[in-house]
Amino acid sequence: MSQSIKRIAVLTSGGDAPGLNGVIRALVKSAVLDHGWEVFGIEDGFEGLIGTPRVRKLGLSDVRGLLGRGGTILGSTNKGNFGTKIVDGTLQRNDAVYEEFKQRTHELGIDAVVVLGGDGSQSISQDLFSIGVPVVGVPKTIDNDLVGTDQTFGFDTALGVATDALDRLHTTAESHDRLMVLEVMGRHAGWIALHAGLAGGADAILIPEIPYDLQVVADKVRKRDQVGSLFSIVVVAEGAMPAGGAATYQREGLLGGIGVAVAAELGQLTGKDSRAVVLGHLQRGGSPTPLDRILASRYGVGAVWAISQGRFGQLVALQNDLLTTVPLHECANRVKQVPVDGQLVRTARSLGIVFGDPATPPADTTATAA
Repeated sequence: MSQSIKRIAVLTSGGDAPGLNGVIRALVKSAVLDHGWEVFGIEDGFEGLIGTPRVRKLGLSDVRGLLGRGGTILGSTNKGNFGTKIVDGTLQRNDAVYEEFKQRTHELGIDAVVVLGGDGSQSISQDLFSIGVPVVGVPKTIDNDLVGTDQTFGFDTALGVATDALDRLHTTAESHDRLMVLEVMGRHAGWIALHAGLAGGADAILIPEIPYDLQVVADKVRKRDQVGSLFSIVVVAEGAMPAGGAATYQREGLLGGIGVAVAAELGQLTGKDSRAVVLGHLQRGGSPTPLDRILASRYGVGAVWAISQGRFGQLVALQNDLLTTVPLHECANRVKQVPVDGQLVRTARSLGIVFGDPATPPADTTATAA
């Protein structure tokens, strides 16, 4: 298969994540050094092949120094023209832009396209593959919520930022006997909140998978006060919601504000001085951690390997620390959520961390679970 490949292209789609440039670097180096292929970068995501093509050749000199650099040298957009719209009550896509993308790949002599993106981007990849575009996906999201792979690059860096923030909040909370609420990213899944809460010694973790009752959290805060621990730390994912309620939005389509809301209500329930901190895009920015640099390199090389094997319509995935591929249709538009009875949640409960749901009996934290 690799003998019929001469030129491939790569694009980055959706929100940026630490490690994107590392994937691009590894992909270019592996494609050139192992196979002698040409590599082109498509700028601004899928939009780069709509209208006047925005592409540039990427050689070894173009990717020098990218391993530790944040962001993406190719630029990124969300779905744009490739997003679906509700027409007469049904979701419809603009088939014309998909056909235009396909036509541009033919005109440019591109034999395969590598898409670095999350579940929404990979749904576009699947649609492109369905009309004949040879696509290979690479999982990208700091939320670590893409089905089919054990870990996405960018997650470890975001987790490090959140954990560092919790360490800093501990010292100021303890100094002033405050209740501090840290809002982290996590629209539909609470992986960052859960891992950071465990790593940063939080007292409560609120995630989308477990609807919460702030009375439970307030009781936890009061019990800490009674034993002389006069400060408390709460981590909340942006998509967390109260039992029987809905997620909090800054404006239509934009999640956010849950941290401020939780801090205000807990302040009223406990009488404590409560403050909220929102990490926001700090979790996306900056240099990737060593783990994310290694993972990005593995994914970049893995994408070239998948192309050489003709594994189109597949997502490069990490499973049990081995690279493999899974069909795009199995992971597109799907979210890998935190198992509510999984080992990490049970471990947190055994440490006294509350999730805002009714108290549960101690669980066996050594049992096999995701």
